[in-house]
Amino acid sequence: MKLLGTFTSPYVRKTRIVLAEKKIDCEFVLNSPWVEGSSVSQHNPLGKIPVLIFDDNSTLFDSRVIVEYLDNLAPNNRLIPAPGRERIQVRRWEALADGICDAAAAAFLEGKREGAQKSQSWIDRQRGKIVLGLAASSADLGEQPWCYGNSITLADIALGTALGYLLFRFPDIDWQAQHPNLARLYDKLMLRQSFIDTVPHD
Repeated sequence: MKLLGTFTSPYVRKTRIVLAEKKIDCEFVLNSPWVEGSSVSQHNPLGKIPVLIFDDNSTLFDSRVIVEYLDNLAPNNRLIPAPGRERIQVRRWEALADGICDAAAAAFLEGKREGAQKSQSWIDRQRGKIVLGLAASSADLGEQPWCYGNSITLADIALGTALGYLLFRFPDIDWQAQHPNLARLYDKLMLRQSFIDTVPHD
């Protein structure tokens, strides 16, 4: 298998962390849809990363689809619970964390526009979603050691990925001071090799 992506995408990072936690061998191929000559759209008609390419050249795309496949591929160390209330709660966490990433990515890309093309009101709207998403995450986490249950799950991986992306792209958002419980969780996650090896960088 091959995984197409970049070092900066939070969705790619989430997938790479799941691969590492599940101990699944997969070649990581740097490929950005924003670079001229990119082959991403040949494997994903939506032109987005990550893309998982199988040996027969069939593909999976969208990080949520890929990580579910990977969790089912290897029975060890399940990150997504069996169908039921527990599974829904973990996927809800993932949806919240991915939503924070969606808003952060949208604000970042809008901020790169020049002059009259840039909409500050759009950036402010996205940053508002980030603030509310962080507040909801903090409230839901409370004093629990993990987002759900007694060990790491996809919920923690998704949230940790979102927090890491904010540190990378929006260091002015001081979520560590505002939500110390989120900071404690992120610090704990950053002790894991899967998180250390996937810190976003240009």
